[in-house]
This record gives sequence, C-alpha cells and structure tokens, in this order.
Amino acid sequence: MEQHYKLDKVRELSGDDQEFIETLAMTFLEEVPADARLLKIAVDSSDHLATYKAAHKMKPTIDLFELGVLEELIEVQDWGKFEQKGKDITGQLEKVMVAVEKAAAEIKADFNL
Repeated sequence: MEQHYKLDKVRELSGDDQEFIETLAMTFLEEVPADARLLKIAVDSSDHLATYKAAHKMKPTIDLFELGVLEELIEVQDWGKFEQKGKDITGQLEKVMVAVEKAAAEIKADFNL
C-alpha cells in the first residue's frame, strides 16, 4: 500500500474522512489514466496546445497523490506551453506514464475498485 502514491496530502485535505478519500481515489482512477493517454497522444503528434492542456489538468492530482513525477509533468506541460519544438521530452513523458500506470493499479487494489 502506498508504494507508488502517497495519501498524506489527501488525508490532510479530507480531514482523514475515509469516504472522501475513497471518492478522491475513484476520481483519480476515472480521470488521470485517461488524461495520461490524451497527453501521450498529444506529445506523439506534436500537438503543443493539447499537451499543455492535458498536463495542466493532471498537475493538481499528480501533486495531491504525490506520484513523484510533478517536475517531469511540468517539463512536459512547458514543452507544450512554450512550443519547445527542439526539446525531446520523451523521457519525462515516459516517467509520467509509468508513474500513473503503477499508481492507478495500486490505488485500484488498495481501495478494491
């Protein structure tokens, strides 16, 4: 439990309300993996605006669940925001994708979702 994510900020936000924590976990599973897929598609197709939007949307949840890839996600977001055509962000994107995949699998198991 909590190897690929942390609940410290979630517990603080929720006042340790288990029902609210479970709701946030469900929301994570519903939104973040789908947003990560959109992010990957946007980067792969060099769609800077879509990259920026997807990364920007993911940031608060990645931070809240402390996946450990916030800096990488910000680099991906900035690549989109500033249209950094000459910059290779595939490494950062891969770290984000792996972190999301591992956290989603663990949250699903931990919360029996």
